[in-house]
Amino acid sequence: MEKITPKLLNWASILEQGTRDQAVTTASMPFIHPHLALMPDAHLGLGATVGSVIPTLGAIIPAAVGVDIGCGMIAVRTRFTTEELPTDRRPLREAIERAVPLSAGAANSRISRAHTERRLEELTAAAEEAGFEPGRYAKRWDLQLGTLGSGNHFIEVTVDEARRVWLFLHSGSRGVGNKIAQHHIKVARDLCEKWWIRLPDKDLAYLAEGTDEFWAYIREMRWAQRYALLNREEMMDRVVRQFAEWVGLGSADDVERVEEINCHHNYTEQEHHFGRDVWLSRKGAINAERGRAGLIPGSMVS
Repeated sequence: MEKITPKLLNWASILEQGTRDQAVTTASMPFIHPHLALMPDAHLGLGATVGSVIPTLGAIIPAAVGVDIGCGMIAVRTRFTTEELPTDRRPLREAIERAVPLSAGAANSRISRAHTERRLEELTAAAEEAGFEPGRYAKRWDLQLGTLGSGNHFIEVTVDEARRVWLFLHSGSRGVGNKIAQHHIKVARDLCEKWWIRLPDKDLAYLAEGTDEFWAYIREMRWAQRYALLNREEMMDRVVRQFAEWVGLGSADDVERVEEINCHHNYTEQEHHFGRDVWLSRKGAINAERGRAGLIPGSMVS
């Protein structure tokens, strides 16, 4: 571990100068408590470094949470080993591509699955409780539940060191989460400009706890985090179904989910650290506390 400044701790063995400079700037914000931590894969991001853990008191930086709110990974370990799988893998890939819409802007043509309807009902109720209409941000937010997106999002069948087969995917809150993030980043910038707050970087614009704008962001951000979690669950249900057919099982229910992990790596939670309740933003970082299972993808190709 390297202590770069009193409020910046670094666990990355390779740290480019631009990334280091960006992290130093973020760590200089007056509400960082007690320090910003860089993870081993830290790299340049929007406002704040990707691969950083950012605890704040009395304020939150929307760009430090990220524009893909709730982005993360889900993995299911099956009872299968590599040797038990069919040798022809193309049918599985093609089946998954039919079941899960891919690429930026992709959406389902209709809602036909019962598990999709249940998740949408939950999200609709949660949005009403949060006091906003997701359709104001993205008209097709409901049709995008169960879609992958683009960039470094992926779906794969992978094996661990014991040759056990896992189903693995990486995605987030799709268009609606991105629009929510972009809206509140702009709100934060406008407020900082209105109140003559000098920022070292415009993308470090923040919302002050106690204001209506702060709590509006928290409510909508938490909803987007839930959307991302359920989006991954929805896709995994579809992947499991296609996998079941590929290996010759009767239905998705016949695929034993020996272990399942679903975790964010772009999110904020209120946590207690170093004697204070802080808003802990993890940007490109997972919660790695003792006893908690996490996921670090081996594949990040487009």
